[in-house]
Amino acid sequence: MKTIRLREGKERSLLRRHPWIFDSAIAKGGGDPGETVRVEAADGRFLAWAAFSPASKIKARVWSFDESQRIDAAFMGAAVQRSVAARAWFDVRSNGIRLVHGESDGLPGLVVDRYDDTLVAQFGTAGMERWKDVLADALLRETGLSKLYERSDASSRGLEGLPEATGWLRGGTLADGQAAPTGITLREHDWQLTLDVAEGHKTGFYLDQRDSRQRFAEVTRQRQFGSVLNCYCYTGGFTVAALAGGAGHVTSIDSSAPALERARAHVALNGFAADRADFLDADVNASLRRFGAEGRTFDAIILDPPKFAPTAAHAERAARAYKDINRLAFKLLAPGGVLFTYSCSGGISADLFHKIVASAGIDAGVDGYITERLAGAPDHPMTINFPEGEYLKGLVVVRR
Repeated sequence: MKTIRLREGKERSLLRRHPWIFDSAIAKGGGDPGETVRVEAADGRFLAWAAFSPASKIKARVWSFDESQRIDAAFMGAAVQRSVAARAWFDVRSNGIRLVHGESDGLPGLVVDRYDDTLVAQFGTAGMERWKDVLADALLRETGLSKLYERSDASSRGLEGLPEATGWLRGGTLADGQAAPTGITLREHDWQLTLDVAEGHKTGFYLDQRDSRQRFAEVTRQRQFGSVLNCYCYTGGFTVAALAGGAGHVTSIDSSAPALERARAHVALNGFAADRADFLDADVNASLRRFGAEGRTFDAIILDPPKFAPTAAHAERAARAYKDINRLAFKLLAPGGVLFTYSCSGGISADLFHKIVASAGIDAGVDGYITERLAGAPDHPMTINFPEGEYLKGLVVVRR
């Protein structure tokens, strides 16, 4: 077994059970991509078993802090079993659920979502890549399913020195020899939403916003919004939520024509009149500025932008982008109107996001009540020892 030894004092985070080891913490040692290495303190004490990644700034990710633990196929199978079983603890009202959430489930770099009868997995690190076949078999065994699609096409794969990989890992051919379909209809609360696991963002859909969509429908029902603006609408999940809550009209903006086409189809699929929604293939910032020049206002606005800051190194630039869109949105919000605003950037902490939104309100000359703080759905858990798992942050602000 190969060993890495840390610099003096760099063992503190591991003693607190944090699973990441950065390159600057390592004094000597290494391993092959994905190889399990023994991690020792500067004085030789055992600290952890970890998967080594030569190409990454995060040089190793911890498998176990137990010196007697063997990191083998049985270990991987047990980790998958625990993760899948834990989902029974969460109240998920959908046939779409996250079954494995990376470090939070003891499988750093692995994300697995279940969409009805199909699993979709992202193997994001060298360690996950090394155990891919074992993990695929374990996932099918624990779920009783036969189809698993790989979506290892996130940009973070490049940081691990790994090429993109997509396609069927298991069950891609039906009994009649035809290719298995990649389109799926998702049930969420009382709605239907569709996705294509081969083409959608992430693993096909934003399951992490499931509870926020339901909450927006509830607030819409309570407040009876006449006009709603859904920015970065993607395939219209919040649009459907707004209409389900009784919104008079929803304007949805995205720069992806295929996403907008699917969003428009979702309105029809859920039985809502087409004239209650319109869709703009446009830049959000430019649209917000144009609406302001036209004197338009909205009773509710949703800002759910893409990831502006993948790491803390991008936080300053991202903060300016978040501030700008929130400032523009505040100016369009009618008095008493409600803003649901989000950041899915891991490099932006909840505290920093609050400060950004507050600064945007000041610049817009708007004050408001923060009535709720929102996070990802519970099947995307954050653990005590891994606060970085809290990547999705949301605030509900009522304009005074």
